[in-house]
Amino acid sequence: MKLHIHLDFNSTTPVDLRVLEAMLPYSNPQFEIEGSSTHLLESKSLEVVEKARHQVASLIGSRDEEIIFTSSATEAINLVMNSVYERYAYRGNHIITVKTEHKAVLEACNNLIRKGAEISYLNVNAEGLIDLNELQNLFTEKTILTAVMFANNETGVLQPLKKISEIVHANNSILFSDATQAAGKIDFDVAEFGIDLLCVTGHKFCGPKGIGALYVGRKNTDVVLREHINIASKETNFRLHTLKISEIVGLGLACQLAQKEMWDNNSHISALRANLEHQLLDFSGLRINGSTKNRLYNTSNICFHGKKSVELFNVLRKFGVSFGSSSNSLAVQPSHVLKSMGMSDEDAFSSVRFSLGKFNTQEQILEVINSIRQNIYA
Repeated sequence: MKLHIHLDFNSTTPVDLRVLEAMLPYSNPQFEIEGSSTHLLESKSLEVVEKARHQVASLIGSRDEEIIFTSSATEAINLVMNSVYERYAYRGNHIITVKTEHKAVLEACNNLIRKGAEISYLNVNAEGLIDLNELQNLFTEKTILTAVMFANNETGVLQPLKKISEIVHANNSILFSDATQAAGKIDFDVAEFGIDLLCVTGHKFCGPKGIGALYVGRKNTDVVLREHINIASKETNFRLHTLKISEIVGLGLACQLAQKEMWDNNSHISALRANLEHQLLDFSGLRINGSTKNRLYNTSNICFHGKKSVELFNVLRKFGVSFGSSSNSLAVQPSHVLKSMGMSDEDAFSSVRFSLGKFNTQEQILEVINSIRQNIYA
């Protein structure tokens, strides 16, 4: 079934046409520059790659040399988790993370457990927030890494990373944050937040799929770790023209546009969500899952209490929303995020995530509301 309204920007976003236009000249891996030699071709590749590296660095407040391109956030996550574990094995094997992390982080942890790692999983409260006292009490002399997501992909909940960073560093550990949902949406500086390692991916903020970036800070992390990750990613081992130049160019411009238009996007999308929630919460039995104070401005995870998941799916799937299960369809397992927040299986399955973007309109919001009114609450 063809979707005519996309309300699942936290899963993926349409590519901005300006980004596509910038990518086109580099869309062929063997793109040619008139009158150029192989040397000139690689010089041109280097130029656009370094420009993109600067654009990514500018978005998150890092230095250019602290950015490494990856194929995705998942690759970056695995590079970080495995590299830190191997690099700091002499110090310990203990890692702290959160029960509501993205499956990519949880799977990486499972893989490390098979290698001998000890993993502690932080609980969250009904709002999706961790307890800082619990975090403090989990540290041991063997704790080498703490992985805490910046913004949750299902609820939009923002963890207090500045305070988390202070606790992590006071315990001589490294802080890694999966920022795939936060980057491009909210303004932050990795140095100000005290983040040592961080990943982003282009298709979450109107850039291309198949490209991401990893930030490896030099202030609080060992330079050897950066070299280890860089070698593992093979970025420096490929000839420049075999890099995914078009995707790198697209990621760079998407970062630049997101940074330049962030406040306008915030204002526009916040108004859309406010209207959506105002209209939805008029229906009895509905509630917002997670913190309404500490969350992304584009995300609204709504529990349609008492409504069957199949009913919600049949009405809302044409809008591309995400349901309260382990995938976008009728899955067997309820969302691990919602379950970790104390929700029942029934309420988790009856929950829907609306994640809005800059291309959505108030007319689209009205169409969704009318569909719910006519087909679910008639």
